[in-house]
Amino acid sequence: MLSYDSPVSVNGKGPSTTTLKTMPNPPMVMHLSAPSLPNGVRTHNATAPVAPPAKDLHIWLVTGPAGCGKSTVAKHLADSLHWPYIEGDEYHPQANIDKMSAGIPLTDADRWDWLTALREASIHQLDQGHDGVVLTCSALKRKYRDVIRVAPYFTPNLRLHFIYLDAAEELLLQRVLARQNHYMGANMVHSQFDILERPKADEVDVIAIDVSQTIDSVKAEALDRVLQTIHEAKK
Repeated sequence: MLSYDSPVSVNGKGPSTTTLKTMPNPPMVMHLSAPSLPNGVRTHNATAPVAPPAKDLHIWLVTGPAGCGKSTVAKHLADSLHWPYIEGDEYHPQANIDKMSAGIPLTDADRWDWLTALREASIHQLDQGHDGVVLTCSALKRKYRDVIRVAPYFTPNLRLHFIYLDAAEELLLQRVLARQNHYMGANMVHSQFDILERPKADEVDVIAIDVSQTIDSVKAEALDRVLQTIHEAKK
């Protein structure tokens, strides 16, 4: 069973046929070292034809607290790259939405099935023949990010990346206050910062972007960093 609390360094990917189950207790997850797996070494008969390497597949997860602009940036990336876009908020069960609408912070137990659903929805899009997928998820804690990091467990050509949109709590509070008809209230911003674990240096699959600049600047920087990362992955 995967451990959500025990640090383990893993290179790889979880199978794409995971069956979602209700978890009465918080499941266990690996604390993964952030880099994606290197391509596996295959042995073959010297006289047998060598299959061409599989093309790289990409999952780009746009993360950060409420108000940081996850949806705006993710939609821009998906449109620019012609990849499918997954809005993480749409995968919350109604019970989670009801809690957040009432100003009640979600617990770890509330998030496990949601995170797994996002991971499997991303893999499903890749299984449909897309080269990549862009999705949004707050992924406030490292162990939440580690749930998604299981995705490349058995597929060396699947590369997982995070874009962390960083800003001060005061700025994001102002942005959330300006929202209309959204279940995430301003009082939830503080609760998210209470549990926020900003990515550390060893999470090398994370690109951090300061979102105190204009949204156009943020979108341009995000796309530039994504294209640069994809280009480097082909070398």
